[in-house]
Amino acid sequence: MKPSRKPAGPSQRQLRVAEEIRHVLAAVFARGEFRDPDLAEANITVTEVRIGPDLKRATVFVARLGRSDIDALLPALKRAAPFLRAQVAHALPLRHAPDLSFQADTALDYATHVDALLRSPEVARDLD
Repeated sequence: MKPSRKPAGPSQRQLRVAEEIRHVLAAVFARGEFRDPDLAEANITVTEVRIGPDLKRATVFVARLGRSDIDALLPALKRAAPFLRAQVAHALPLRHAPDLSFQADTALDYATHVDALLRSPEVARDLD
């Protein structure tokens, strides 16, 4: 019987390209160059980009610092995806710019919830 292998994680190239895409998108969001009024004034943070092994599809995780209404902006981000893909294509020397899909990053909300639970009197009593 062969020993089971762990599934391989992302390659170094995937990690590097994903990080470069994150930087490009973060700069675009910082400049606020959107015609869409839903995105023009929105303060969006790109927290992570995950890209597939073939570098053709990328999932962009976004959040709004201090606000939890990022889900309302996902349709606007979907509409802006072709523009954002073009920005990535111009900025990075890739053979093909990846298709971009957007997801809300809920990690910060979850961490805040866990922190609040740990600070609650019931849990703090059990931890001491």
